[in-house]
Amino acid sequence: MKGKKSLFVLGDSISIHYGPFLRTMLRDIFDYDRKGRGKENSEAEAEEVNGGDSAMVLEYLQRHIRRISRCDVLLLNCGLHDIKTDNRTGVTQVPLARYEQNLSAVLNLIEPQHVRLAWVSTTPVEDHRHNRLNREFKRYNRDVIAYNRVASGLMNARNVPVIDLYTFMCNLDLDLYCDHVHFTEKVRALQASYIAGALCFL
Repeated sequence: MKGKKSLFVLGDSISIHYGPFLRTMLRDIFDYDRKGRGKENSEAEAEEVNGGDSAMVLEYLQRHIRRISRCDVLLLNCGLHDIKTDNRTGVTQVPLARYEQNLSAVLNLIEPQHVRLAWVSTTPVEDHRHNRLNREFKRYNRDVIAYNRVASGLMNARNVPVIDLYTFMCNLDLDLYCDHVHFTEKVRALQASYIAGALCFL
């Protein structure tokens, strides 16, 4: 019997939340690891666990590429932090053109390695709910759609599989959110199940 493959997860808080479910579902297939593994429940260590925006993801991969290259599969996501919109200026944290450049650089960095990349699309935002409950910055679902479109185009051009969590979430007939942008435990388990199924066919 072949040994288990290794999976490394680099993503935002959505990935942190579905992570325990995903780890359990894949325990017989993958050895699970992620950025900041073991610190997921510590608010003080949030930056050490959260992948952040695309610039942060690129920087992390540049610093840890030797570690990442030893994995069989890299499950990657960024977008929710990129689309954070300044209340005063209306400017996103990472403009769309820069997001595209950052992801292109990520792909150029990963492509020569022996790791299989899988991309997870950014989850939907309910504008009114998010911007009513979060006063620090705004997010808009139109930006989620635009950034997902750019990411999918880049991934498709490089033959990187896209796990379309956005569409999956849009088709769930459930009360999704527990706050402004994060999901209930039930939804997190469903997200993990969807992603686990996709990873099993890589």
